[in-house]
Amino acid sequence: MSAPVTQRLSRPRHGRMIGGVCAGLAQRYGMKAGTVRLLAVLSCLLPGPQFVAYLILWAVIPSE
Repeated sequence: MSAPVTQRLSRPRHGRMIGGVCAGLAQRYGMKAGTVRLLAVLSCLLPGPQFVAYLILWAVIPSE
């Protein structure tokens, strides 16, 4: 029996809208990119540093 293969977190070259952060997170966790993008936009309505977190993830997550 083999261990399950885990997808490495990276920003895909195709399917990006701005920086590819939402597409990369969706790919890593098996979700649709549109769902993650919608959650990201909705989270910006709440108080907090969501935009700063996005910029940090853009800088930290490697591109494919």
